[in-house]
Amino acid sequence: MMDDLLTGYNFYSSGRDMELITKIVDTLKDILEYDKKQAKPLFLRTTDNFIMNIARKVVEEKKKTFLIGITGESASGKTVFVDNTTHACVKDSHDGIYTVVRQDDYYKDTSKELKEAGSYEELFKTGFSFDTPDVIDLQLMREHLIALKEGKEITSPRYNFVTCESTPDGDVKKPAKIILTEGLYVLNEQVRDIMDVKVYVFTPLEVLKDRWYKRAASRGKTGEAADMQFKDVNKTAQQYIRPTYPIADVIINGLVSQEYIVEITDKIFDSIKALF
Repeated sequence: MMDDLLTGYNFYSSGRDMELITKIVDTLKDILEYDKKQAKPLFLRTTDNFIMNIARKVVEEKKKTFLIGITGESASGKTVFVDNTTHACVKDSHDGIYTVVRQDDYYKDTSKELKEAGSYEELFKTGFSFDTPDVIDLQLMREHLIALKEGKEITSPRYNFVTCESTPDGDVKKPAKIILTEGLYVLNEQVRDIMDVKVYVFTPLEVLKDRWYKRAASRGKTGEAADMQFKDVNKTAQQYIRPTYPIADVIINGLVSQEYIVEITDKIFDSIKALF
């Protein structure tokens, strides 16, 4: 399949570009083979388009941005994957290498609803959910991602997970070669069409549950409130998140160590840079 893609692609590429694309594809395939031999591989599934898309973007669109959308269920390890992937980027000391946009910053302000309910338990009893696309300003997030791809600076909102307050004066995000965006709904139909690579982080349910309860406690949700929200988390994941699994270009293992994520992403970035 990959050879067929390369052959077809040759009609649209110069000889020099085709040579580089072939080398990048071969390099990435070698790294994936290395990963496959590990007890806990990082890549559970990839598509030929994933490898070709990276090679094409690197060679033919050097001055353009590369938008990577990372999704997965709550507590699957999306943030950990992004944070450790950036280690491969920061070895270059100058600005413009990467920017991270987190969907969590785009939660809509629901502080009024929380205050009126009096507690999380009472808020959840009204049927309110923090785990559907409706509670996130995906339209604003889309506009910000497009602006970054066009080379414009944006200011993301700031959201407080304890008070449910959202303020517009969050962090300034500068345009960069690589834009990493992560969240429950970055592969939602409202935003997925602008992604260059779509990533899904898969983690078994029992691990998700343990991680989720620990994080919920840090955000002020314990006891009945936590139980009620986790039940909703599982329900909404079935409805909104798990259906995006098949459309992802790559499935990532949410159980791998942070050290191994850094190792593999270092190999990818270093190998590609060595070709130029």
